[in-house]
Amino acid sequence: MSGCPDRILGRYAVQRRIGAGAFATVWMAFDDQLDSPVAVKVLAENWSGDDHVRRRFLDEGRMLRRVESPHVVTVYDAGELDDGRPYLVMTYADQGTLADRIGTEPMSMAQVFDVVRQVGLGLQTLHDRSVLHRDVKPANVLFRTVDGQVHAMVADLGLGKSLDVSSRLTLIAGTPTYVAPEQARGESLDARADQYSLAAITYLLLTGRPPYRHASLAAASDPGPLPPLSSEHHPVPAAVAAVVTRGLAVDRDQRYPDVKAYVTALADALGETTGGTTTMRRPPDVIQEDVRPSLPTAVDEAPTEPTAARPRRSRRRRWLLAGLVALVAGAGAGYGAARLAPEDSTWADVSDETGSLSVSIPSEWNRAAAVDGWVPPTEKRDHPALSVGTSAGWASEPDGQGVFLGILAGTELPDQMPQHPECGPPRDPVTDSTDDGDVITVLYPDCGDGVTVERAVQVADNQLLWVQVRSHDTATANRVLDGVETHGFH
Repeated sequence: MSGCPDRILGRYAVQRRIGAGAFATVWMAFDDQLDSPVAVKVLAENWSGDDHVRRRFLDEGRMLRRVESPHVVTVYDAGELDDGRPYLVMTYADQGTLADRIGTEPMSMAQVFDVVRQVGLGLQTLHDRSVLHRDVKPANVLFRTVDGQVHAMVADLGLGKSLDVSSRLTLIAGTPTYVAPEQARGESLDARADQYSLAAITYLLLTGRPPYRHASLAAASDPGPLPPLSSEHHPVPAAVAAVVTRGLAVDRDQRYPDVKAYVTALADALGETTGGTTTMRRPPDVIQEDVRPSLPTAVDEAPTEPTAARPRRSRRRRWLLAGLVALVAGAGAGYGAARLAPEDSTWADVSDETGSLSVSIPSEWNRAAAVDGWVPPTEKRDHPALSVGTSAGWASEPDGQGVFLGILAGTELPDQMPQHPECGPPRDPVTDSTDDGDVITVLYPDCGDGVTVERAVQVADNQLLWVQVRSHDTATANRVLDGVETHGFH
């Protein structure tokens, strides 16, 4: 398999891939000496020659080695593959991520607090060792079973920095939806940046939606008024809402001084709501094989306690079909499509979870989105991708409208574009050069109620951006194409 280490890596027997990102792939392996499963994180092949990325990868291992906490992923070992790529041997999270979990069942206030409390303990431990995480989000919160109990752990310090270094020089990075405004602006940082991100996760778990849906770090730098947490259908107690609102203050001086203070204030507010109990009962000691324990349940939970909204689940898409057209047509079926609230303005901005891709779309298209990546045909590694449209199946419905953006490997523009037999004959391909790179575009008119446009852009020496737009009219399709942006590929 491409990017796969040897099946036997020292004393570790590699079993299967469990995750991949822009810079690394994570494999499940088994430690024969200690008779225990582990996770092996390997630097991606396409970054193996980049000294900066390599150094950042190794820095993550060093920072994690400085921390001992049940709520922070542990690094046990490190080394190099035969091809020179470094790897880290880490804690294996057998219960997946918070991003996987949050849509499986509604969460009570006390359950939300227990997750936030454990993540807060991990972050505070990092801060006590002078390490700032800088990318706190659901995908970086892992769960593992220890003696029948499920523990939340903070993971992925790929953007982590020494607090001393962060106070002097900051790389503008992070996930736009959860990043603190001062981090998005590239200012010096302290622990309040991670506290902001933890408050954003709290908001998500309580309401079923993130506080903002920023299309870019530029948008995150000036987030605007915070939408109310409480609604008629999903009420949030005023005391709890006040704590989260303060935690999400744009001015960090108005936030809590650190994560510990934020979690303590949240516990106090929850105590006012539930009569003083936030103790959590754990899952049973006997865990069935291949069955994920449910989130913990509150002890003596007040019967009138409000239930947090059920966040829409968004699964990472696994592309199994051969053709790009077929893949895009299934854009809603492969994901648990995430519903997006309509924007007040005529057009809305949407981005993928990495902040690498963004697009401006008509607000009436802003109904269903999948934002967390794809595996292109003939490839085995995840790449950034975004699908948003009038419904989860917009690409295969006769009156569907929407746009798909996806990164895939490629050193030159394709000779052939995807075909659309449901449309009239395509127009001649148009080639051009833009600031983003060389471009080829094909218009397919007479597609039932509208048009389809296919576009490929050479965004990097070894990467292409594929774009598909379906619209009722050519003018809207062109405006959507003009609103496509990429970040960080040059």
